[in-house]
Amino acid sequence: MSETAITMREMRAGYGSTPVLHDITARIPRSRVTALVGHNGSGKSTLLGVLAGTLAPSGGTVERSCSQRPALVLQRAAVPATLPMTAWNAVAMGRWAHRGWWRRLTKHDKAVVSACMERVGVAELAKAQLGELSGGQYQRTLIAQGLAQQSDLLLLDEPAAGLDHDAQNRILEIFDELTETGVTVVHATHDADAATRADHCLLLKEGRLLAQDISDVVLRQESMDDLQRPTRPRAHHHGTDLSPLS
Repeated sequence: MSETAITMREMRAGYGSTPVLHDITARIPRSRVTALVGHNGSGKSTLLGVLAGTLAPSGGTVERSCSQRPALVLQRAAVPATLPMTAWNAVAMGRWAHRGWWRRLTKHDKAVVSACMERVGVAELAKAQLGELSGGQYQRTLIAQGLAQQSDLLLLDEPAAGLDHDAQNRILEIFDELTETGVTVVHATHDADAATRADHCLLLKEGRLLAQDISDVVLRQESMDDLQRPTRPRAHHHGTDLSPLS
């Protein structure tokens, strides 16, 4: 059975007096790609906030076994491309998690930034202004910023939204490469093809968990149009025990 990175038990969360997530009980496997699937408004972004530690649960428990602070990569729309900075400077912001924004980057920090840009294929764009980047290049730059935090838990909100097929495929390939180095990847998506590429899937509807299983099983049993409760899933191909927690 694969190790578990995060365990949630009857977890509830929301904003002020507005509840969003209701009694979520689930596991997220370590060093795997987990897709959070559901329509807009299903609670995917809220769940990412809880996993990142930026939103405290209002009930239940969240147990993390990751050794570093989670790295959260927001949607492109939440990070304006009009910011007057280069791609390199944007990625370097990821080092603030270690250095703070007021300190100069060390030689090591700069090497990390360059290595992360190389890893996602945007090293040649280091001097380009954010506004000069294509959608796919900009999204990979944001992912490099997340990688620069050197966390073993990478959380992403709709990382492939609005991108062409080639750009989406490259991002999903990066996720697979990261898990081979021990990183746990969790990304929100409403795209069935992107979710099918994941190792594991949490299916949300109106803030409730409908299913947790390998994504291609869940999505074969689920219509992304109506998201009805699935039948009993088959075993995970990695051998992960993903049955409901007792």
